[in-house]
Amino acid sequence: MSRTYLTLKMLLSLVACLFSLAVVADADPKVVAVENYIEALNNEDIDFIKALYTDDATAEDPVGSGNIMEGHAAVISLYADGAFKSDLSAELTGPIRVAGNFAAFSFNLYVNGLKMEVIDVFEFNENNQVTSLKAYWSPANISPVTQ
Repeated sequence: MSRTYLTLKMLLSLVACLFSLAVVADADPKVVAVENYIEALNNEDIDFIKALYTDDATAEDPVGSGNIMEGHAAVISLYADGAFKSDLSAELTGPIRVAGNFAAFSFNLYVNGLKMEVIDVFEFNENNQVTSLKAYWSPANISPVTQ
């Protein structure tokens, strides 16, 4: 290979690296909020969860069940009195998709030996706090964890 080709290839690699750093530095706050949410689930970080939701937030979990929590205290109880009372962990299973004030993301939630495949949709306000959670899953999305 010629020296010019190698120099050009190294230069292109450097530009790609710098571009990726710039993209990370300008990460959408909604994407960051979702990533931190998954981390908060794994760490049972109720303080993060409390700060994430607005005072008038709503949560429908799962969508279509009629189980709609309204207000900060009701939404937080979904975690404090529900999810965080179990042995759970969570992992994103695909990219976070942001459109306007919404973020949709798929993740697996592992709870007491079961795997739940969930898609959540957050609606954010202008301060990047969640005003609405809609969780999409059904019994068909729950299976035993296989080792």
